[in-house]
Amino acid sequence: MGTSFVRDPVITANIPLINNHTLHKTEVFGTTKNEMASRSESAEDRSESGSLALSDLGDSIDIATFEQILEMDDDEEEREFSKGIVFGFFDQAEQTFKSMDKALATQDLDELSSLGHFLKGSSATLGLTKVKDSCEKIQHYGARKDEHGSTTNKSDAQCLDLIMSTLGDVKKEYKEAEKVLKRFYQD
Repeated sequence: MGTSFVRDPVITANIPLINNHTLHKTEVFGTTKNEMASRSESAEDRSESGSLALSDLGDSIDIATFEQILEMDDDEEEREFSKGIVFGFFDQAEQTFKSMDKALATQDLDELSSLGHFLKGSSATLGLTKVKDSCEKIQHYGARKDEHGSTTNKSDAQCLDLIMSTLGDVKKEYKEAEKVLKRFYQD
C-alpha cells in the first residue's frame, strides 16, 4: 500500500492520503507515528490555554485526516499553513452553500450533484466526516440516485425534497465543525 494524493481546489498543496487515513511511517512527511504522537501532545498542551486539543475535536472531524494537514505547519504554535487551508475552506463552503441554494431554487439537479461532489472532496480532505457524508448524499440525489449511489426510480421532485432536507443537515454539520475548528485555532 502506497501513498496517494488528492488535489483540492482550496488547498495549494498535494495532501497525502495514507492507507485509507491510517497514519503509518511516511516518506512524504518523514514522520513516524511516535513523532506524530509527540506533536499531538504539544497540541494537547495548548488546550490548557483555551484552545481545543486534537482529542477534543469531536466526532465530526476525523483526527487522523486532520492531523495530516497539521503536519504541514512549519510552526506548531502559529499553525499558519493549516489555518489558511481551514479558513479558506470556510469561505469556499459558504460560497458553495449559496450556489446550492440557487441551484435548488432553479431545481437544477445536475448542478446540485456537481456542487455536492465538489464540497464532498474539500471536506474529506480536512476530515470533516459528517459534512462529507451529507455532501455525498446531495451528489447522489442530484444524480437521481439513492443516498448510497444506487439507481432509484425517485422523481425529480422527490430528489429535490431529499436534497433540501440534506442541505439543511449539512449546513448544521458545517457550522458545528466550523465552531470547533475556530476554537482549535483560537479564532
